[in-house]
This record gives sequence, C-alpha cells and structure tokens, in this order.
Amino acid sequence: MEYPSYRLFDAVAHQLEKYPKPDMLNAKVDGQWKSYTTQDVEIAANKLSAGLLKLGVSGNDFTAEGSDKIGIISNNRPEWVITDLATQQIGAILIPIYPTTNPLEIEFILNDSGVKYMFVSDEALFNKINDLKDKIPSLKGIYSFAHINGTPHFSTLLEMADNESLEQVEKIKNSISNHHTATIIYTSGTTGTPKGVMLSHSNIISCVFFSRASFPFPDAPHQKTLSFLPLNHIFEKLITYIYLYSGISIYYAESLDTIGDNLKEVQPDGFTTVPRLLEKVYEKIMTKGNELKGIKRALFFWSVALGAKYDNNVSPGFFYNIKLAIARKLVFSKWREALGGNIKFIITGGAAASERLLRIFNAAGIPVFEGYGPTENSPVICVNRAQDAMYGTVGPPIEGIEVKLAEDGEVLTKGPCVMQGYYKRPDLTAETVKDGWLYTGDIGVWVKNRYLKITDRKKELFKTSGGKYVAPQPIENKMKESRFIEQILVVGENQKFVGALIVPSIQAIKDWMRDNGIAFTNKEEALQNEQVKKVMKETVERYNQNFNQVEQIKKFELIPTEWSVDSGELTPKLSMKRKVIMEKHKDAVERIYS
Repeated sequence: MEYPSYRLFDAVAHQLEKYPKPDMLNAKVDGQWKSYTTQDVEIAANKLSAGLLKLGVSGNDFTAEGSDKIGIISNNRPEWVITDLATQQIGAILIPIYPTTNPLEIEFILNDSGVKYMFVSDEALFNKINDLKDKIPSLKGIYSFAHINGTPHFSTLLEMADNESLEQVEKIKNSISNHHTATIIYTSGTTGTPKGVMLSHSNIISCVFFSRASFPFPDAPHQKTLSFLPLNHIFEKLITYIYLYSGISIYYAESLDTIGDNLKEVQPDGFTTVPRLLEKVYEKIMTKGNELKGIKRALFFWSVALGAKYDNNVSPGFFYNIKLAIARKLVFSKWREALGGNIKFIITGGAAASERLLRIFNAAGIPVFEGYGPTENSPVICVNRAQDAMYGTVGPPIEGIEVKLAEDGEVLTKGPCVMQGYYKRPDLTAETVKDGWLYTGDIGVWVKNRYLKITDRKKELFKTSGGKYVAPQPIENKMKESRFIEQILVVGENQKFVGALIVPSIQAIKDWMRDNGIAFTNKEEALQNEQVKKVMKETVERYNQNFNQVEQIKKFELIPTEWSVDSGELTPKLSMKRKVIMEKHKDAVERIYS
C-alpha cells in the first residue's frame, strides 16, 4: 500500500487547503474553551520556528546525532502540538517526557539526547527541570507555557520572529526530507535504562495513513475528539496526526479528574484510552448500579449480564436482540449520555483490555476497539475495526505492513513504520531489528488465521520449580474481570506453585459488606475480616477454573494500597513494574511461599 511522502508538519498546510477549521485545537483557559483556528496554529508554529532559529537552534547536518534537540514536559494542550510542529519545521528533534517521570530518569534522558532548550507547562514542572539544570551541560534555557515569575514565557519566542527569520523557516521547511528523524521517544518500559526510539517523519506518516485506511478514518471536518492520554506517548501522538490529516477537531481534557465533565461539555465523536481508565469508568458505573434499589437495580444487573453475552460475530437470535434493545433504551442510554452521548469510537491500547468489558461496552452501543503496537513500530501493528473485530484479540494487522510469528510465538513485523533504531545504541538496535523485521518481545497466536491475540511478554513468562512455563498476563486479565479485584500480580518463578498479590476493589468490598450486614471501619480491617477473605478466596477459585492445574493461583496475599505511577509501581502507560512491585511486597511474597 502506498502512502504520501509528507512530513508530519505538512498536516497544517493540508488542513488549510482542504478544510480550514475554526477549532483545530482547543483547551480550557480560565474555565472557558479557547479555540485555535488552523490559521492560528500555522502562524504560531511558524513564529515559534523563527524564534528558535534566533536562539541558534538548527537541524545542523540533519542527522539524528547532529540535529539540535528540544525537550518538552507538559500536560496535553495546544502549545504542545505547536511546539512539536515548530521544532520539526527547522529540522530539530523533539524529545518528549512524561510529566510523572522521576528526576533521575529525566536527567539521563536530557543528557543522553543533549537537549538544548526545554518547554514546560507549569511551575511544578519548571522546578523539576530547574533543579536538574546544573547536571545537564547542554541545557541553555527553559520556557514555560504558563506565566511563572522569573521564567521566560513561550510567547517571548513568538515575538522574536521577523520577516527575515520567517522566510528562513520556509526555506528550511522545503528542504526537510521525510526520512529525517522527527522525534526520539524514550521508553522507560518495565525494566532497565530508558531507550531512545528514533522515529522519522516517514515512520509516523506511513503509520498515520495505513491506520487511517484500515480503521478507517475518513475526512470528517465536523467531528470532535477529546484528548487526555499523554501526548509524549507515541499512541496519542500518532492519533493526533490522524485527526489533523482527517480534519477532526481536538479538545484537550483539563486533567484526568475532569474527563467526565469534559466529555459532557465537548460531546466528542471519539477518544483514545488505556484499559485501566476504561476499567475505572466501568467501576464507577457499577458503583452507581449497586446504589440502586428494587426494580431499577434488578434491571441494571439484568442489562449488564445481557451485555456480557454479547458477540458481534454470532447472530444472537430474535429474542436476545429484543432484550438488548430494551436494555439499551432503559439502562445503557444513560451510560452513553455520561460519555457525551455522541461516541462513535473509543480506541484502547497499551495493555490488554478485559474481554468482558469490551462485550459489555459494545453491547451498550459504546463502540470500543482494541489495538496493539510498540513505540518501535510508530506504533500500530493491529487494530479491531467496526466491521471486523474479534473480542479477546487485538484485531487483524493494518494494511501496508507484514506480520508473522517466530517459532517461539514472538510477534515480528516489517514495513515503513519500523523505527530507525535506538539512539546511540546500535547494539540494542541489532538485537531488535534483524533483516528489517522488528522483534517485538510479545508472544502471540493467530485466531482464525486472521486476528492476533497477544498471550504474554516474552520476558514475563516464568517457570515453576516443576519446570512448567506460566504466562502471567492471561491469568491477571481474567481475574480482573471480578468486581472484587482491582489489580493483581501473578508470582511463582522457581516456586512449587503459582501465587498472587491482589489489590482488592475497596468499593466492591464495602458494598458487599453492607449487603451482608458487616460494618466497614477501614480498608486494613476489612481485609483482615474472615468473611471478606472467604469471598476473595471463592472469587479466585471461581476464575481458576479457566486455567490448567499448573496455572491456578493456590495462595494469595491482599494488598490494601492501590499501585500507581506516583508511588512507582506503574509505568506512565499504567503497565505494572513487576520487579518494583515484588521488591516492595517481598514480605507478602515470602508469606505465600513460607
């Protein structure tokens, strides 16, 4: 499949020519939505490019090592995208960093890439970078999107632009090859030192156009989306450029806490998310359902049970369809309203989504599609589509790329989306890309010779002392279908049996205790309650039936505090850092096997 030889920043000219928009990028400012037109974005990006040229920022020899680097650590906002466009237009390279990244990791990334100037969104992030300034010799200055005393504001760079520098921007723009490195994205992963993934314009553009054709995303200048997944993650960056090239308006959520309110205000046609946030939405809905009384409560749980049986590939029969129509009208319509009432697509990626959740949401008329791909592939490899989805899989491969499984089941892919390599790490690049094939480190199987199902991470498989291999992810994903299990980590390497650390859902425990006439005082005491322990044991035993004897969880420990990014157990993508969790709960693991 062919794709255009665009650069990422050509999205603005493309949009201006085809469908200039009054609301290309939008954000809340002092409680009101502020819109940037397509022309506003073009002017701001060109002026910022000119300002950066005046600071001496340059593509130099236009190699990944030679081009100047611009760092950004910020929440999602129009200025993020404008900075991205402005950096690319002069051949410099953007180094995006998660706002939650710890200082040691930030110091490593900025020194490894040699960042020259930093853009930060607020005072807290300014302080985070400023405290490290003396340890980063390449760093010449920090600019802020918010007005902070004693810190130069991002607008001061726009004011530096003059006719001469703006003409220079146009000249440089025209000379930039689509094979130039557009960004280096450092992946913290769940182990080891961050690795800088070098992605060219061509890598990301090919993925934009292959994904647009596959999903599909038609030109839709009347559509809106809400953006809240961090923009420094390749998934949200890719989808941003899909939106820009499709003429879809982007509205930025104020924060993760305001997503509910922002969905009602914006009434978007779609958004992207990670399974953890979908689980949170579902838990909120279920908590409200538990508060209902009498016939309303019965109707709610009847609808959820009906939704759990939903199958898009099998005709459920006349009576099921009638019942589903009733459930959609009386119960599920309220769910859709809570998401703005207009949702045509939700795309989830980054980790495995619960099959049960996918069935229930799709039954409710809320189309959720699971996709998959690593940063190293810009990122999409597979995605489910409206007319071609299989729950429990990540869907068929997108057009334009090749996908195959190695003898051990590792997923390999080849095509123009595969990264240029790891920055300054030819050794790691050679291990990961062989004969053009990207070795993803994920283990998969084909379902019906078409749909890819990811069964585990190669590095996460472990052997029990009996020599049997166990894949923890499928066990964890199945167990999390229970309303009582918030988070779970399966353990058992070199042990006689499989065990688990379980963070229970305190809300579900509270509701169960209330319904069974048991007083709830605090979570620690609740988890020591013998009847609560019994209900957790019964839950684990019920889900154990889905697995072979060797994979079943024989003993577990209950952990009272949820794992999070802030406390260090989750990556910014909300994947578990297994080593960190096991180290933190060493005593609990020892109790399982004592």
